[in-house]
Amino acid sequence: MQPETDAPLAALTTLRLGGPARRLHTATTTDTILAVVRAADEQGTPLLVLGGGSNLVVGDDGFPGDVLRIATTDLRVDGTALSVDAGVPWDDVVTAAVDAGLSGVECLAGIPGSAGATPVQNVGAYGQEVAETITSVEVYDRAERRPRTLTAAECRFTYRHSVFKGDDRFVVLRVHFRLHDDDGRSAPIRYAELARALGVEPGERVSPAAARAAVLELRRGKGMVLDAADHDTWSAGSFFTNPILTHDAFADLIARVARHLGPDVTPPRYPSGADHVKTSAAWLIERAGFTKGYGEGRARISTKHTLALTNRGRASTEDLLALAREVRDGVAATFGITLINEPVLINAKL
Repeated sequence: MQPETDAPLAALTTLRLGGPARRLHTATTTDTILAVVRAADEQGTPLLVLGGGSNLVVGDDGFPGDVLRIATTDLRVDGTALSVDAGVPWDDVVTAAVDAGLSGVECLAGIPGSAGATPVQNVGAYGQEVAETITSVEVYDRAERRPRTLTAAECRFTYRHSVFKGDDRFVVLRVHFRLHDDDGRSAPIRYAELARALGVEPGERVSPAAARAAVLELRRGKGMVLDAADHDTWSAGSFFTNPILTHDAFADLIARVARHLGPDVTPPRYPSGADHVKTSAAWLIERAGFTKGYGEGRARISTKHTLALTNRGRASTEDLLALAREVRDGVAATFGITLINEPVLINAKL
């Protein structure tokens, strides 16, 4: 297939932002992916690999090179093993697993983007992460110039991070999962909000289908299920990650919160290994004065979810980044914590 030239990228991202690509290649086979990547590397051409566009912020000037849109489609379920091409929409993967009566990814329903993007940032929601079920990832290694298969350990998964994030060495081709057949039961429900929605206690199980349906309903209420008519869904999902703090840093946060909000107010605290504590980015943003719907311009905080920065229909990427800087700097000034963006910035700076 011949590439498109000066191809707009905005329509290929969930934010609907970004300038054109010099050339856009759409690959429906693994062989095409390999051919495009190898050609770009041999010619020294900048290359951007694009899946569902749900975790990208593309600059207004676009991308001065080749964009490879991965649109491969194979998905197979064999017992509890599930393997899927990188281009398959992620929610189709969840649906296939649930339809097969398997558990392990049902709480990840409704997340936009492609399957190939999930290992990159170790996608997670409502108490599940893909790192818990991924067994291996087939990649093209641009440094060694050959296809490889990385084990889950070699992927080096941590919270919203992996060996793939922030490094263009590997192009994900296919992802392999090992799910669970628990006699029609979901994984234990870990997330309190989801447990309340299901009417169960944390740790109890329901059917995978019930868990998926409840997650979708919760996500819709937060504007986190794509809807072309709802500008609250024109986002990259959660724009900032939840901060992971040392115990000393969390103690400093408690002191700052007490000074700003009173001694009876304490920030959320969740365990994150022996030496760290996770707190809530949304809580910090709201208490720093950036509430739902904040902003008067073409980019605003979602009216449904504090962590989503949205394009209200006619925003530019710079509009969005200006809002992100305002939120980041406001939280830092109030609480001494610098929030880190979750989406990848392409030809753009925060």
